[in-house]
Amino acid sequence: MKLLILPGLYNSGPQHWQSLWETSLPNIERVQQENWDQPELDVWMGKLSAHIETCKEDVILVAHSLGCALAVHWISSLMTSPLHVKQVKGIFLVAPPEVGQNPFPAISFCPMPEIRLPVASMLIASDNDPWCDVALSRHWAHCWGSEFHMLVAKGHINSDSGLGKWEQGQSWLKTLTQIV
Repeated sequence: MKLLILPGLYNSGPQHWQSLWETSLPNIERVQQENWDQPELDVWMGKLSAHIETCKEDVILVAHSLGCALAVHWISSLMTSPLHVKQVKGIFLVAPPEVGQNPFPAISFCPMPEIRLPVASMLIASDNDPWCDVALSRHWAHCWGSEFHMLVAKGHINSDSGLGKWEQGQSWLKTLTQIV
């Protein structure tokens, strides 16, 4: 099983849990985007599709922030013509942003799909995330059929949250890999 990291806006820096996982966990790689600063949904979805096409094995998407919106949009767009959906076995969603807030730096990601996802998923949110109210994250988890976990006072669950390699997150990801 391959783990594909989907960072959000501006990519994930060297102290971000996604970057630390990339250097310490086996069989994990980052999906690179052309423009981390001015994301366009169609371009990002194309990069994700192209990356998955090169994978020889099943994958789990490990998404943070805008990467969550990418994952949900991508899999939603394929539900009527499931080109790659069979290869994606799960989605690990951390701190999805409220893409409809004004102003939002990636307007093409709005609105967030609210459909049941065709794969196992887990959503982790923080009760003080400045990019999304925890009630909205809980609502999305319900819509998507995602297992929901809430962190206390961890902000946007990024480098500033002081999580390091985020062992609890790795444990939840391991649980998701065992479900799929």
